[in-house]
Amino acid sequence: MKNIQYFNAFAVGLPFVILISYPIIKEGAFIYSILSTMLTGFIQVILGLCLLNDAPNDRKLQFYIGGVVAFFTLWFINAQIGYNDNLTFILIGIPPLLAFYLTFVIYKKAKP
Repeated sequence: MKNIQYFNAFAVGLPFVILISYPIIKEGAFIYSILSTMLTGFIQVILGLCLLNDAPNDRKLQFYIGGVVAFFTLWFINAQIGYNDNLTFILIGIPPLLAFYLTFVIYKKAKP
């Protein structure tokens, strides 16, 4: 569980490390930071699926995976209806909430 916790900390911290490196990299650090959030999301979805595979009856993990499925379903629907402004605004906030929620679940599970 500690390895999962460290891997999650790496995934969540990666965009911040890239953003903080702005004085060193200068050109494009903000864009790279935003793009690295996709890698963070991918890593977290894989971690969530692995944890759910280990504990299929955990309601918190089921809620997380349900949130991920709901996000991608809404994203697909939004693309089909031509990107409704209100729905797009809602969709922007869902990934950070899911990231914080999975981080919370992982740290609670790792706590002795």
